[in-house]
Amino acid sequence: MSRRRVRKALSKTQKRKKEHLELCLDTGSVTGPSGTGLDRYHFTHNALPELDIDEIEVATVFLGKKLKAPLLISSMTGGFELARKVNRNLAAAAQELGLGMGVGSQRVAIEEPSVADSFQVRDLAPDILLLGNLGAVQLNYGYGIEQCRRAVGMIGADGLILHLNVLQEAVQPEGNRNFKGLTEKIAAVCGELEVPVVAKEVGSGISVDVAQRLARAGVRAIDVAGKGGTSWYAVEATRAAKAGKPVDAAFANWGIATEEALVSVRRCLPEMELVASGGIRSGLDIAKAIALGANIAALGQPLLAPALESPRKVVEFLGGVLYELKVAMLCVGAADLAALRRAPIRLVLSNES
Repeated sequence: MSRRRVRKALSKTQKRKKEHLELCLDTGSVTGPSGTGLDRYHFTHNALPELDIDEIEVATVFLGKKLKAPLLISSMTGGFELARKVNRNLAAAAQELGLGMGVGSQRVAIEEPSVADSFQVRDLAPDILLLGNLGAVQLNYGYGIEQCRRAVGMIGADGLILHLNVLQEAVQPEGNRNFKGLTEKIAAVCGELEVPVVAKEVGSGISVDVAQRLARAGVRAIDVAGKGGTSWYAVEATRAAKAGKPVDAAFANWGIATEEALVSVRRCLPEMELVASGGIRSGLDIAKAIALGANIAALGQPLLAPALESPRKVVEFLGGVLYELKVAMLCVGAADLAALRRAPIRLVLSNES
């Protein structure tokens, strides 16, 4: 009996991951105060599109793998039993809909292999684009190509996300704050790892300078993950406040908006595969992101509640999002994603009617 209690006790890292999931379910407390910027863009309505919505094609290829729609389920969780349920329900839905999926940071499973099964979903989703995930900063804390390979092998991943979370680590009580020399270490991973590397922010956006350095380092794709959605600063500030350690609110609106990051990075890196994330909430958001330069879009937080219920609830939610995408494409006269990228879209200033 005592062994059972010890086995079930959560480590500090597991407790932190559990707190993250619980806080992210409360959208109001962890959503940044500013929007994504996508609402400032308007499509030109096409009243005579000459299209049948049922024939609109939304399939695409990302990182060499075909997706039935330009959507990636964002990296969110892992490392404890409830997270296992979430990941498996998300994966089953991704398999049914033909979408991609990233898992949450696998550091917890590298440190405690017994929780690896909370990330393992290949039995439910043999065909999907599946991405592993580690914090890039861990490359300064003893991690290297061996740990990256372990993360990929652990889940049978098609690629590895190295996430960049400077602000989150800076305010997290347990944070790792040494980001010195990481560009060179990311380049080393890109040069040695057998699968593509994706660089991803977690809600503060990617600037042009950083995107160019990442491209030179050899990443195959960049997830701009701008501000406008879940704020990991707000998540960590809430955790700190609950522990009696209030965090200054000065950084509550820190970062680069999703649309600004997307547009500027696409302009400077026309050939890079780009993911738009950070506040993506609807099919119209996805349509705008693609028209502004994204290859695919990603969303996470809105899927947590459905994923705690069942794969069917996730499929129903995402089915609605994908139908909205097709409605947007119909209303701009875009028969496929290539046409959507050419669709007229304009920036509407706040003083315009």
